Amino acid sequence: MPLALLALAIGAFGIGTTEFVIMGLLPEVAGDFQVSIPTAGFLVTGYALGVVLGAPLLTLLGTRITRKRMLMLLMGLFIVGNVVSALAPVFGVMLAGRVIASFAHGAFFGIGSVVAADLVVPQKKAGAIAMMFTGLTVANVVGVPLGTFIGQTAGWRTTFLVVAALGVMGLLGVAKLVPDQPRAESVRIRHELAAFRNVQVLLAMAMTVLGFGGVFAAITYITPMMTEVAGYSASSVTWLLVLFGLGMVGGNLIGGRFADRHLMPMLYVSLGALAVVLGLFTVTAHNKAAAAATIVLIGALGFATVPPLQKRVLDQAAGAPTLASAVNTGAFNLGNALSAWLGGLVIAAGLGYTAPNWVGAVLAASALVLAVFSSLLERRGTGKDRIVAGSSLEPVTMAVARH
Repeated sequence: MPLALLALAIGAFGIGTTEFVIMGLLPEVAGDFQVSIPTAGFLVTGYALGVVLGAPLLTLLGTRITRKRMLMLLMGLFIVGNVVSALAPVFGVMLAGRVIASFAHGAFFGIGSVVAADLVVPQKKAGAIAMMFTGLTVANVVGVPLGTFIGQTAGWRTTFLVVAALGVMGLLGVAKLVPDQPRAESVRIRHELAAFRNVQVLLAMAMTVLGFGGVFAAITYITPMMTEVAGYSASSVTWLLVLFGLGMVGGNLIGGRFADRHLMPMLYVSLGALAVVLGLFTVTAHNKAAAAATIVLIGALGFATVPPLQKRVLDQAAGAPTLASAVNTGAFNLGNALSAWLGGLVIAAGLGYTAPNWVGAVLAASALVLAVFSSLLERRGTGKDRIVAGSSLEPVTMAVARH
């Protein structure tokens, strides 16, 4: 794998850390600004919405410059956002810093996926995408726990300054290692938007929303589920999330490896198994050991879908993949927000802390149905093309035979 992928992975590590570390620092941030925990939760919601909105906006703006230069600008934006968060005098400025940083998220992963795929031969594209996303998964194993520890001991502002330093490392890595390929003259905004007329692109994005939404339906409420149902102490939740992160790392690498060979079968297996495991989590959540093992499986199966789904979008939007790839990255965050809302509804309805697992199972199963439908639709189209091709050659064959 080219060294340029290391630079992309470093940037992904920083982005993943800043996205999730705030969840472990909400009490400190809320106490410093003298706001409630629910109010501080807007730092999570605001970031997610910023990813969804920023991904297409900044990607479209970036069509007029080279991808390398756009990646550098995005890392610069990421650095500024985290510095603003670290130095924020009031809560509103902190929220603005989070939104600024989030704008870099979707576009970086979208453009980075295209760059990563272009760095390798066609048979290794999904593996290259997975290598970049490894930075995001490792952030959940190393960056988030370490950032939480730093924030709880040296202050949450120090955490965001450290994350900004990671952004500097990513910026320098992109500047030094990513090749400066010229911008394709044929790339125009209308070409990028044309990809969304392809039903296969839209189906892949819907699979992203539902499939990864299934994961976060359970993980969003992991703390009350593990403390109130499984019987873990509150301090143990950090290590349970590390297990989840380890599962994400393994699933991401496995998904990238097999997606290059059997993309749709990989989606069938991962989404189907994810739906089953999420359904079983309503039972295994009552036992400490079984719950811990299930959390690893959810992380692995959930992130095993990421490289194939990202590659599916790139393949189906081959003529103008950048915007579609970025929007698909935003679709992950849309799935997170949707599943967290649905999970909250079933808990508020009095169905218990394990009820979101059923929500996740239904979402993952729905994504599997879409995957099967997408494949059948594609085969039907291919079959029609073959019939048309055969029909057009038949008169020529007959004419040759007569002569």
